[in-house]
Amino acid sequence: MIVAEAVGRALARCGAEVAFGVVGSGNFHVTNALVASGVRFFAARHEGGAATMADAYARMSGRAGIVSVHQGPGLTNAMTGIAEAAKSRTPLIVLAGEATDARSNFHIDQDAMVAAVGAVPMRVTTAEGAWERAVEAYRVATEERRTVLLNLPLDIQSLPVTLGDAAPLLESGESGRAPGSDEAEELARLLRRSRRPVFIAGRGARHARRELEALADLAGALLATSAVAKGLFRGSPWDLDVSGGFATPLAAELIRGADLVIGWGCALNMWTTRHGSLIPPGAKVAQVDLDRAALGTHVPVDLGVVGDVGLVATALAAHLGAPPAGAAEPGAGTAGPAGIRTGGPTGTMGHRSPEVARRIQAEGRWRDVPYEDESGGGRIDPRTLSIGLDDLLPMERIVAIDSGNFMGYPSMFIDVPDEGGFCFTQAFQSIGLGLATAIGAAVARPDRLPVAALGDGGALMGIAELETVVRLGLPMVIVVYDDEAYGAEVHHFGPHGHPLDTVTFPPADLAAIARGHGFTAVTVTEAADLADVADWLKGPRDRPLLVHAKVTGEHGSWWLEEAFKGH
Repeated sequence: MIVAEAVGRALARCGAEVAFGVVGSGNFHVTNALVASGVRFFAARHEGGAATMADAYARMSGRAGIVSVHQGPGLTNAMTGIAEAAKSRTPLIVLAGEATDARSNFHIDQDAMVAAVGAVPMRVTTAEGAWERAVEAYRVATEERRTVLLNLPLDIQSLPVTLGDAAPLLESGESGRAPGSDEAEELARLLRRSRRPVFIAGRGARHARRELEALADLAGALLATSAVAKGLFRGSPWDLDVSGGFATPLAAELIRGADLVIGWGCALNMWTTRHGSLIPPGAKVAQVDLDRAALGTHVPVDLGVVGDVGLVATALAAHLGAPPAGAAEPGAGTAGPAGIRTGGPTGTMGHRSPEVARRIQAEGRWRDVPYEDESGGGRIDPRTLSIGLDDLLPMERIVAIDSGNFMGYPSMFIDVPDEGGFCFTQAFQSIGLGLATAIGAAVARPDRLPVAALGDGGALMGIAELETVVRLGLPMVIVVYDDEAYGAEVHHFGPHGHPLDTVTFPPADLAAIARGHGFTAVTVTEAADLADVADWLKGPRDRPLLVHAKVTGEHGSWWLEEAFKGH
């Protein structure tokens, strides 16, 4: 056995199940070793797509992502996806060949490059230590939630290695961290004093819906999420959906009315708080996170608690006290509509009133907010398009969103069944990741219909992966919101009289391009054209579907206007 094979076997023994990549001479043997060890390998057409697929797979499966790339250009091609994963604290292992001879065309400082975007560089340096180094890379990725580059120098990869019978494996780490008793008591004190608490849950809370809802019932709290955790509280009568730029008018109103805001595994960054404008003056702010360095990074907090969200919520529920048998629950208040519990921790109505419950039911989704349909002239309003798709597509879906001016429309008007239905690779704000995101998410959740929402710019950037969708036989729906421009730049610079020739483009027949790759494709310019989507859904779905939607683009989306207020 050679070192490259030992590394592949070690990662498989640690628990790796799926890998993505583009194979060249420098990662050929390690990739084959993964496959021989039972790891499913999915070949992408570009390393940037492979890295994003692995990132999305890790997010939606709860397992470590693996991406395998060639030395030098293979790694540089993957860097945008690696930066997104590193910024998102995705547990991801990047296997890259490495040319250590400075005379090689492939030689670059791979350590410095990945460190610059926040990933952790590691290296196999000896044959004898190869297995242990691979195990350590897997541990850092999974336990510390980091994106790790494991460099595989070409001269080391080919060395022979003998594995003993007792090759070390990854030991199970702690599943979470409980809060200190003083921190839990102080947070419980804030909750007892609050009359209008709001919980905002992020990616670090996606595993803890049950614990958070139980605590919210005791405290009388309303529930919201950051964009990456969209769907977490779907079905709760107190679900405000997403906080921040995508928040409905009702959600923004109720969050601004809070006297206590708690971020659960949520950065409370400018997107989630609308540059802090959703945090009401005088309100207390608390934050719960596994990473102490994350506390108070974006907004000042009155209390930071280090710990696993589920464990902290459970400890808080114990501090608040479960009700004696037969007694009314603290925070249960009075009976609201359809048996909904209302009131706060002392029985006051607060946020959980019958009127608030009624308003959430009537106004709690963007499709409930009236708008003037601007469809016409051969173009469809993106709101009308998104609502029509939401009505047609089966609810058991997993939606992946690219970045761009269009992104708010599918994010807010296309619903998802739960937190496992939305994959949002936006930490680096790069366009062009959406299609690869959808592929990785589809591999993680084959039980759901994958839906990719892209702008025309991002679709053309990632277009090589159309072949991957067809080759893998994914029954995917790709929706391209085409305004024939980089819309964010058009609406940012256009009002100031700047020339826009560099950010506007002639029409491109994206449906024809998709058909050339083996897709079924339809062009949508009005709501009636969505009948073709309905026909595809009724059929065998033996080919993926691309919906080329020519959308109106006279003005910027509301979320973009909010974002530009901070610049």
